Amino acid sequence: MYVAALRLANKFGCDTIGIQYQQGLNELTPASDLVEGLLNNTERPPVRDEQGVEIIAGKALPHFNEVDECAGLDSLITYKLWEKLGLVGDNTLHDLRYGENFTVNGKEEFVWVFLISGAAPPSHFIGGYKGASSDRQPPMYFPLGGGSLKGVSKPGHIVWSRIYVMDDQLHCDLGTGKVVELPAEETQRRWDMTTPEWPIMHGVLDGVTRDQMMARHKANHIHVVYATDKASALDACYAKAAAMNELGIKTSLCGL
Repeated sequence: MYVAALRLANKFGCDTIGIQYQQGLNELTPASDLVEGLLNNTERPPVRDEQGVEIIAGKALPHFNEVDECAGLDSLITYKLWEKLGLVGDNTLHDLRYGENFTVNGKEEFVWVFLISGAAPPSHFIGGYKGASSDRQPPMYFPLGGGSLKGVSKPGHIVWSRIYVMDDQLHCDLGTGKVVELPAEETQRRWDMTTPEWPIMHGVLDGVTRDQMMARHKANHIHVVYATDKASALDACYAKAAAMNELGIKTSLCGL
């Protein structure tokens, strides 16, 4: 599936792709999430075309999960913009699954559980590929099996976003945040309450409360990408807002 996805994208000139697993493929093939996570990672196994030339060597093929074309647009813009800014553009969407307060470095924070079925790139994980594993996907969602790409996201600063359709127009909510590291037992507790086979990110959003986030939430997805520090996250967030507006996407800065 991984080889086929890259060769199809190369053949048809696609800059981003989505494997429509939930829209019928779930009855035909094992889960696509392990493939999706590899596609979203700049450092990935090489694939060659029919002439033996490596396909987009040294680059990710941004993938959007669950047929979320708005996330695909977000992913592509992010990857290209981060490349221009000299940042690593590996990105993914997550489900906004759950959250509760937890004391982090002596300060109580509302820590979200960001979770996706396996499409997160290994570059987001503590330890990278060494910190990654693949679990058999839950039969309830994935009747024919297949593996996730599982790991715990590394601490660091992020830019979050979500593109959605409202009033016949594309909109984008955009902000900054951070990923925190929680004790192993707390991570496992949160996994056990959601889906322990999937990759997890402990997210804290800057200036946005739980209720504010949910009041404008148009889907269960949130898009995330790392920056090198808080200053670069803020600069990249403003640059992304400008790019979105130039493309005609009505953009709201949240919590900044």
